[in-house]
Amino acid sequence: MSDRSVTAIWGVSGLEVRFGHRAALQGVTLEVPPGAVTAVAGGDGAGKTTLLRVLVGGVRASAGGVGRPPREKVGYLAAVSGVYSDLTVEENLEFAASAYRMDHAEFASEAEELLRRTGLTEARTRLGGQLSGGMRQKLGLVMAMVHRPRLLVLDEPTTGVDPVSRSELWRLVARAAADGVAVVFATTYLDEAERAAWVLVLDEGRPLAAGTPEEVVAAVPGALFEADRRPASGEGWRRGARWRVWVPGGAAPPGTTPVRPDLQDAVVISALAAAARRRVRVR
Repeated sequence: MSDRSVTAIWGVSGLEVRFGHRAALQGVTLEVPPGAVTAVAGGDGAGKTTLLRVLVGGVRASAGGVGRPPREKVGYLAAVSGVYSDLTVEENLEFAASAYRMDHAEFASEAEELLRRTGLTEARTRLGGQLSGGMRQKLGLVMAMVHRPRLLVLDEPTTGVDPVSRSELWRLVARAAADGVAVVFATTYLDEAERAAWVLVLDEGRPLAAGTPEEVVAAVPGALFEADRRPASGEGWRRGARWRVWVPGGAAPPGTTPVRPDLQDAVVISALAAAARRRVRVR
């Protein structure tokens, strides 16, 4: 086990979640230490949201262990922002604060600071329904953070958000981690997962890869090449205007050049390798 286990407080171990006869998660272990950002990556239906909902107590584990702080010390931003359209920015924050039974003076001070950091101060009297998508996401994040949680859980926080707002959101998340908060987020964007100190990749509810982004990339089997067109041999996929070609045996196909994989390549290769292992077992 990595040295993360020494400082980890929250997370899941050997987690299994079943909905009827279907296993939504199986054999999942994840540590979410304070002062760091942890990513859960994967495609649609991989089990990311289910895992986060287990962490916040919204879904019961069928098996395995779950560690989390008291409910009032958990902040959660769901895949939808949770902003009420018929309440102003201030009223949305006041509602969130009342749910966590915050002291009024403490709330006023924290809310003012978070509004300033997110550039929402001038919008404090605007209705939630009048905000842009990026502003709604920023407000949703502020609502999840206003009570100073010890565990901050974010479900795809930047989906549909413009690049400028994405950058502002990540500055706020990084600041929270620097202040000692344990942050975990789900994403389909692997460039975002590269920001994390630790990445868990899920595929159909099972762990596909885990480690630092560098460790996930270093564990890639075989060799990766690049080509102008898809070669006849090897597993290939389009990456921008060119093709990536993965060869488990490492021999370069004609017309290709070696390329160093990044996290996106590593996840694709991990999925291909897992599918190959499943085919061998079926035989």
